[in-house]
Amino acid sequence: MITVVGIGADGWAGLTDAARVAITEAEVVLGGRRQLELVAGRTTAEPVAWPSPMLPRLVGFLDGFADRNVVALASGDPMLHGMGGTLVRALGAAHVTVLGHPSSVSLASARMGWPVEDVEIVTVVGRPLDRLRRVLAPGRRVLVLSAGAASPAEIAALLVDAGFGASEMTVLEQLGGPRERRVDGTAEKWDAAVDPLNIVALLCHGDSGLGETAGLPDDAYRHDGQLTKRDVRAVTLAHLAPRPGELLWDVGAGCGSIGIEWMRAHPACTAVAIESDTERAALIGANAVTLGVPGLRVVVGRAPETFSGLPVPDVVFIGGGLTREGVLPACLAALRPGGRIVANAVTLESEAALTAAHAAHGGQLVRVSVARAGPLGEFTGWRPAMPVTIWSLTTPAAR
Repeated sequence: MITVVGIGADGWAGLTDAARVAITEAEVVLGGRRQLELVAGRTTAEPVAWPSPMLPRLVGFLDGFADRNVVALASGDPMLHGMGGTLVRALGAAHVTVLGHPSSVSLASARMGWPVEDVEIVTVVGRPLDRLRRVLAPGRRVLVLSAGAASPAEIAALLVDAGFGASEMTVLEQLGGPRERRVDGTAEKWDAAVDPLNIVALLCHGDSGLGETAGLPDDAYRHDGQLTKRDVRAVTLAHLAPRPGELLWDVGAGCGSIGIEWMRAHPACTAVAIESDTERAALIGANAVTLGVPGLRVVVGRAPETFSGLPVPDVVFIGGGLTREGVLPACLAALRPGGRIVANAVTLESEAALTAAHAAHGGQLVRVSVARAGPLGEFTGWRPAMPVTIWSLTTPAAR
């Protein structure tokens, strides 16, 4: 059993009686340098710093203290992007006791006068800064959990690049401690030096032109023509039906639009984009960064050969390669029980493959036809795009 104690910038003074007792009676206290300094002289426990890098070595590191009374110190609320969650995932909830503390998010919301339920929370601690792009919208309130003293300037530069340079920025340092300080400014004029222990509050001013739902404008993507167009993309995502925590394989990903919008649907959605063309694969990576989902994994190679070693998908989308031998059967075989598959066809040959799949496995067939208005002499007429056939299937659940 390991006890996780949340501790703020106010150190010992801000701890509950239960937290103080846990630290006082501990044989070993684990933490970062700053946390260990906050309890120095308050316990006879052996102070031990976390290993670096932490995650690959964590379980083996903790095994060395298996027979001792161990307390792990965590900044703020241990269960909000903190050490508590990491230890529960590594050891299981039955082996971890968590003694909470007000989070930096709660304290920052109080200082800003922002109800927590109205705030978007993004962490850039050990995660790509470009994740912030996904949540930028006019008037949105965002709290960014900073990675250090350099984070506010990096956030300001990203906001300017994304067209949100007028956004109001407030950096809150050492929240709850005796050296608490507030620094205000705008992204486009940000030049303040700040304490490493900070959280950044943003009130967004700007407009990316991007909505929250599927079907981003086609010009939001860099592409070479291999793009599922906006209207068909929206219908396709509706059939894919993203759910939090699910993994998508985007097979024949083109410029990556399906996988990107799948991940934009919810922060817990993940995707693997499989694309054989190296130049298109590079476009996928660039588009994922620009549109705020830098965690999209890109695999360069042909299906189904590239499937080996990939994590089991909850959902598979086939946007290209339907007529290639073995692709469709391999996609069906890869799905977890109860998983979903969606495939789009434009050519007669790929449509025939979907018709055969429907006959063999069931599911639904839908044909989508879109026409766009365009000039016709001195008037305006409809210009039909090529119709797209969509096959969708939910596989039987395990018994």
